[in-house]
Amino acid sequence: MSPIISPTELLQLSQKENFVLVDARNSQNPKEVYENGHLKGAVFVDPNLELADIKENLAVGGRHPLPAVQDFCNVLGKLGIDPHSHVVVYDDQNGANSAARFWWMLRALGHKKIQVLEGGIQAAEEVGYSFEKGKSQPKPKPTYPATKWDLPIASMEEVEEKAGKAGSFIIDVRSAERYRGEQEPIDLIAGHIPGAINIPLTQNMDDSGYFLKPEKLRQLYQEVLGNTPQENIIVHCGSGVSACHTLLAMDLAGLEIPKLYVGSWSEWSRNDKPIGKGSA
Repeated sequence: MSPIISPTELLQLSQKENFVLVDARNSQNPKEVYENGHLKGAVFVDPNLELADIKENLAVGGRHPLPAVQDFCNVLGKLGIDPHSHVVVYDDQNGANSAARFWWMLRALGHKKIQVLEGGIQAAEEVGYSFEKGKSQPKPKPTYPATKWDLPIASMEEVEEKAGKAGSFIIDVRSAERYRGEQEPIDLIAGHIPGAINIPLTQNMDDSGYFLKPEKLRQLYQEVLGNTPQENIIVHCGSGVSACHTLLAMDLAGLEIPKLYVGSWSEWSRNDKPIGKGSA
């Protein structure tokens, strides 16, 4: 199954049983945004409260650490998702916000029928998908049956060990300006992990903000990575959310999903680690 779905395909799928549509838009008050208007039938997930376990000290895991598997499985049950559900998730940035993070988390539990809405909520509106207001009305099911993350995850220690070593790649998907240390709008220190290479997630998309075709994505990453094995590729961003956009793009390209460094720059930069500046 493709990791993305078009708005017209979504219109057809919405009529089927065991279909769950998830609104994962993130903002200062995502619940309020959801209640002010969302795709009809969509259930609400809070990216900061349900897709992360944010610590008081952001040096521990960064700005969006993963929640415990059991906690996320409880969330899925409350959303009405079981192993047979066909799930579609959307945000308002074609997956670069939190939809791809939700996609990765569900895939990491072994769930196969999970897709991100291509073009986000804006694209659905353009094809006439119905909107509604009000509170989320999920149809709860038992806690999702999973016990561990099955997709590969890299620790800060592994990143430090592999950064800059021949045969390994640390991919930073943030903007070139943030990578070079020219600006840092969110975290405390500007710069990048020494030895990391910069492939901004915007390169996954065309001028209209849609994902490139699989063959174009495959060419983009294979030109850089060659035949480097999955276990030697680590992808990160600022806090482990938008990096999932690149993991999705690589899956769309038919490549193996590499490791996610969940803590990302927000963890690295708060732990007295070396800081790189400028171009690699």
